[in-house]
Amino acid sequence: MTDREVTTAGQVRSLPIRAEDDLLAARHAVRAAALEAGFGLVAQTKLVTAASELVRNCYVHGGGGELVIEHLVPPPRAGLRLTISDDGPGIADPDAALVDGYSTGPGLGHGLGGAKRLVDEFHLETGPGRGTTVVITRWVGDH
Repeated sequence: MTDREVTTAGQVRSLPIRAEDDLLAARHAVRAAALEAGFGLVAQTKLVTAASELVRNCYVHGGGGELVIEHLVPPPRAGLRLTISDDGPGIADPDAALVDGYSTGPGLGHGLGGAKRLVDEFHLETGPGRGTTVVITRWVGDH
């Protein structure tokens, strides 16, 4: 994984997720991107909450990885796409992992399903030994 940053319209920013301090940096970066994209406070909070859960999963369960923040600009509309990926062990049963209460650790098991409910689009690619990639999108103006 490489660190990259493009600072023109259609901006892309990549952040490594390798240490606990990176979790806070990721939250701040997503909040700043959401503000810049024009999200209201509630939408910002939903996106940051979803990102925080997914980045924490990447670090805790996947051994670290990368967060890519992509500004989507019209057409057809503005939004943010976040890609969180790791090279960890993957999720053996992705369908079960999306059900509230499913957990492989000490948590409550609301993480993946909760993150999915907070965004407009959610895509999960994973499998045993393949790592995990989650792509979420939130559109400006959607509730």
